[in-house]
Amino acid sequence: MLQALAARLIRLFRTYMSRRTGGDEVGRIETLARVFRNAAAIVIVLVAGMLVLGELGISVAPILATAGVAGIAIGFGAQSLIKDYFNGFFLLLDDQVRQGDVVEVAGKSGLVEEVTLRYVRLRDFEGHVHFIPNGEIKVVTNRTRGFAQAVIEVGVAYRVDPDAALAVMSEVAGAMRADPAWSTRIASDIEIIGVERLADSAVILRARLRVVPPIEQWNVRREFLKRLKKAYDERGIEIPLPYLNVVLEKRDSTS
Repeated sequence: MLQALAARLIRLFRTYMSRRTGGDEVGRIETLARVFRNAAAIVIVLVAGMLVLGELGISVAPILATAGVAGIAIGFGAQSLIKDYFNGFFLLLDDQVRQGDVVEVAGKSGLVEEVTLRYVRLRDFEGHVHFIPNGEIKVVTNRTRGFAQAVIEVGVAYRVDPDAALAVMSEVAGAMRADPAWSTRIASDIEIIGVERLADSAVILRARLRVVPPIEQWNVRREFLKRLKKAYDERGIEIPLPYLNVVLEKRDSTS
């Protein structure tokens, strides 16, 4: 009964907060509701267990005293576990990670499938699942919070006019924004950064597109590069292959 009441209260809280907040907060509310539901279940089981023991005539006080002493001993041996729970609490409190985010933590990156007080579960691009203890998380790189930038880098031959190549990038971006299939994913006009660097066999150009929702940044980048390749081919703008000039020095046979 208590567990059903707690579940109902959490459900009412989730519905109330979903109505008052924007869509960006829904993921956070779902994550917090899941954690609170698990915590409430543990507390209810412990309280119910003590009540049952009391009804059976078993004194709970000695058990609590023994549990207190044992808890101190266990605490010294489970410091890493306690650290996981403390870090998990602050991860949720600071809203650093939500279910559905794409993050990089502790050297692993992927889609967040579950956030608990003890660990974060990630699934990477290859489908591998990683369980990251919260105590191991020092820095969180969240790639899908609010908006993202699809960074475009492309190399053109040295004989190509950079201004002409950059103009084609602007045309391709404009065509994508006019396409109903992509217009809702691109939040603003392309930002042309310009010539990024002079590489060994190409002039590297850079631009970026602001993407909403942010998880679409990789799809937008792939579609843009595909269209850009076709546009460069139509205009005769060369994307060079790496090459190496080998100079053979003729040496005097008498030396």
